[in-house]
Amino acid sequence: MSESQAGDWTAREAAEVTGRWKNEVERALHGKSEVVHKAILCLLAGGHLLLDDVPGVGKTTLAQALARTVDGDFRRIQFTNDLLPGDLTGMTIPASSDPGQPPTFRFQPGPLFGHLILADEVNRASPKTQSALLEAMSENTISVDGVSHSLPDPFFVVATQNPLEHHGTHPLPESQLDRFLMRLSLGYPDREHEARVLRQDPSMHALPGLEKILCTRDLIGLRRAAEAVKLEDSLLGYLLDLIEATRHHESLSLGASTRGALALRRAAQANALVGGRDYCIPEDVRDLAVDVLAHRVAVHSRGGLQPDSAESRWTLSEIVDRVPIPL
Repeated sequence: MSESQAGDWTAREAAEVTGRWKNEVERALHGKSEVVHKAILCLLAGGHLLLDDVPGVGKTTLAQALARTVDGDFRRIQFTNDLLPGDLTGMTIPASSDPGQPPTFRFQPGPLFGHLILADEVNRASPKTQSALLEAMSENTISVDGVSHSLPDPFFVVATQNPLEHHGTHPLPESQLDRFLMRLSLGYPDREHEARVLRQDPSMHALPGLEKILCTRDLIGLRRAAEAVKLEDSLLGYLLDLIEATRHHESLSLGASTRGALALRRAAQANALVGGRDYCIPEDVRDLAVDVLAHRVAVHSRGGLQPDSAESRWTLSEIVDRVPIPL
């Protein structure tokens, strides 16, 4: 692991260590270089990641590989329809007390008290339980019996959901989707990489042996370095042009929020840092706009408002092609 102290990372050092990090994760997830790259950007940008894809394509493996390459606490939570908010946050329980004395209570932390949280099949939980996760993702705190408890730093949620299954699920509301910095799909591997998976079974053999590349202090330092990446006024204007275009497009009934604009800025800064630069270029914004914004907008359809759909990604791609890049 790197011995760099928080805040001391140069762009070149950041590019070198994140390159090693990406290569290590890809030992367990063949043929998904772009998804791994963007997942790392989410971590560096201080956001959360939603993996929306069919079962069996590597969503859980990606989360586990990220966790195994960072020296932090990993928690996997299997979301079900009977999961309660206290099953995530923890609860106040009786503590031992002396006979004849008033009873005392203590807080027992739940599984959200980790650095990297895998929220598996998040849309199976009830809206009430999802709301407990919403506070954690928004504020890095949870509230139990009127008392606020801080979560570990860094705190990163990787949530998964199956887009094809509807029975017994509760679609994530727009407010919850807006808390995810990116929504990504892994897709099926190509034939060559799938053959490698069949021969080597990396989730069985490579995953347990992954090297820890970063400690949590390193990750905090890299996040601070990403926040310091320069974004010139012309690029800020370009980013705002993209945001405003989502709010006036004829096919969209819901445009990107200010939170979406902040997310795109942070993702662009992280992309520049991974690229070995302490300044952003237009491609940092353009190449990430669809993944950061598509789940934050909604298209008109005969069935009503349709957030987080294939049509929204197509529309965002059209907007990105239409909005001119600053010279």
